[in-house]
Amino acid sequence: MSFKTDIEIAREAKKRPIQEIGAKLGISSDDLLPYGHDKAKVSQEFINSVKDRENGKLILVTAINPTPAGEGKTTTTVGLGDGLNAIGKNAAICIREASLGPNFGMKGGAAGGGYAQVVPMEEMNLHFTGDFHAITSAHNLLSAMIDNHIYWGNELEIDERRITWRRVLDMNDRALRDTVVSLGGVSNGFARQTGFDITVASEVMAILCLSNDLEDLQQRLGDMIVAYRRDRSPIYCRDIKADGAMTVLLRDAMQPNLVQTLENNPAFVHGGPFANIAHGCNSVIATNTALKLADYVVTEAGFGADLGAEKFMNIKCRKAGLAPDCVVLVATIRAMKMNGGVAKADLGPENVDAVNEGCANLGRHIGNLKQFGVPVVVAINHFVTDTDAEVAAVQAYVEGQGAEAILCQHWEKGSEGTKALATRVAEIADAGVSQFAPLYKDELSLFEKIERVATAIYRADEVLADKKIRDQLKVWEEAGYGHLPVCMAKTQYSFSTDPSLRGAPTGHSVPVREVRLSAGAGFVVVICGEIMTMPGLPRKPAAENIRINDEGLVEGLF
Repeated sequence: MSFKTDIEIAREAKKRPIQEIGAKLGISSDDLLPYGHDKAKVSQEFINSVKDRENGKLILVTAINPTPAGEGKTTTTVGLGDGLNAIGKNAAICIREASLGPNFGMKGGAAGGGYAQVVPMEEMNLHFTGDFHAITSAHNLLSAMIDNHIYWGNELEIDERRITWRRVLDMNDRALRDTVVSLGGVSNGFARQTGFDITVASEVMAILCLSNDLEDLQQRLGDMIVAYRRDRSPIYCRDIKADGAMTVLLRDAMQPNLVQTLENNPAFVHGGPFANIAHGCNSVIATNTALKLADYVVTEAGFGADLGAEKFMNIKCRKAGLAPDCVVLVATIRAMKMNGGVAKADLGPENVDAVNEGCANLGRHIGNLKQFGVPVVVAINHFVTDTDAEVAAVQAYVEGQGAEAILCQHWEKGSEGTKALATRVAEIADAGVSQFAPLYKDELSLFEKIERVATAIYRADEVLADKKIRDQLKVWEEAGYGHLPVCMAKTQYSFSTDPSLRGAPTGHSVPVREVRLSAGAGFVVVICGEIMTMPGLPRKPAAENIRINDEGLVEGLF
């Protein structure tokens, strides 16, 4: 049996003018700022006009720990949104924008797959509406202004050894992780060590995704701590007088992007923080706007539920006053086999024993999500190699965990393949049974919050942090930042900090390598294990196979 590729399917899409998509949500053409015929930004004026409406139901799509076998979280998000519309519901989806780093590295695009995609696919996976470029420019404007301030006399008395603000680039480039700037003599400034992070790890990205409007955005930008004086007193972005110009650069990027699925249903695509090094959720302004316009909003959080869902609950929902009505946990038979010890090359033949063995990872996520008081449904993302016995094994296991698993065939069949899931999710959301609460209270100390996530979600025995890190957390608490949530940065491949430990490991420790205060975004980043805030390219990056063919079409990106 042969199937069309994702890009072949996307190019055959019968897209509707973006004004028609907006009309489905009651957005007039005057309130859309079009970028071509098939994508547009929603104006801030319109967003302000619907703020007092009641919210629809919020559905979170998350997944097991990612494996090379694939899980299909975004594909399921799109498929579920289409499925809800197909059964007569008024639904919209909210996902993140794609970073160029993974697109040219290893992960690939972020628009779904098969017959459950968001279009225009190529634009979404490349420059889209320029939001990431605006974030990169705003971030690096601040970097330039810090060094410029020092060059022209350093009136603020910045200690050059204690500049915490790095530069960013939306590309995987390990050579830029640690750099020295201002070499070359007096005219180039004062040499110092610094480095680059990927744009999705920028605090500016996090702030854009957590801000309610431009006023809130500028306030948060101004609150960012960029350096310290010799007496350890903080230097803020507003001290550098960069917050106003940064807000100007981000004005258009702050407005959510509206596109469509293959079935011409509305999709908000906005923001793009990674969940392994940032908070991993699309923007609050996009989610809130969608909740005012649709009866059901399906959103996703990055990587596995131990990262994206945990941060969605503990950071995004806490900050934005949101509460999910239902969580959909995506899993595949192939991934269960890999967690059960089967090599990727051997995933084809039926292996019920390996499926049962690998279900421990799925069960750990189900139990973790239930700690937040939200009902969980498992979506089995179907592959053609799955057998009835393997599917039945997962369904039986999930039933034993006090949940239910529904087979979904959206990749192959679009909304027709998710009607059963959509029907059940709508029933749960409408029943109002969710009793959502974050995992920890604001009053806990920062280190206690780290321990809470590590022990309750990762099931670690202990957190390893030296005196320097513990003392730094105490200093921030004394400065008034103790109420902030923590944003854990660790490998996405395991509950532990060792990416090779699949399944549901116990008896491990979580080593904390570094902590960073994101005072504007409103959380403390906790860097664990060997995770990098500037990724590197793989041995054979996807970029090697990307080109424009003789017909002028992009090849190799998907």
